[in-house]
Amino acid sequence: MNKTEKTEVIGQLVEKLNANNKIYLADCSTLTVDKVNAFRKQCFDRKISVTVVKNTLLKKALERANDSKLVELIPALKGETALMFTDTSNAPAKVIKSFRKNEKKPMLKAAYVEEMIFIGDAQLDVLASLKSKNELIADVIMLLQSPIKRVLGALENKTGGEDKAA
Repeated sequence: MNKTEKTEVIGQLVEKLNANNKIYLADCSTLTVDKVNAFRKQCFDRKISVTVVKNTLLKKALERANDSKLVELIPALKGETALMFTDTSNAPAKVIKSFRKNEKKPMLKAAYVEEMIFIGDAQLDVLASLKSKNELIADVIMLLQSPIKRVLGALENKTGGEDKAA
């Protein structure tokens, strides 16, 4: 890869980093080609973009990205790195976790989710338990509906009891 190609790749990585606020770095190094393809398929099914990148190019892209917090991911750039982008905060963590039921890899190196940095595979459970935007909206709706349901239930019991007394 010549210098022009490297500059182009770094520019593309910077664009992707600037456009996403849910970024995962994983290590898939010991997986066979078939297992990597199976992992990529699971990611594709969950709308997760996966790209294997050179650490030196990703390091330069992280340094040039708009969000200065992304440089905190640089220490995780050792060995092979799979770069993952998603719209759902917990999706990559859940895919990694489910894939690892039968495998030792992929390992989570680091993640940048909603302006927070997570370093190391020990953070996988925390990331998997994060709620997606839709899950949070559903929780809020349930919280809002709960008092209304109690009031309606109380009114139904009260009017139901008056009908029996009359």
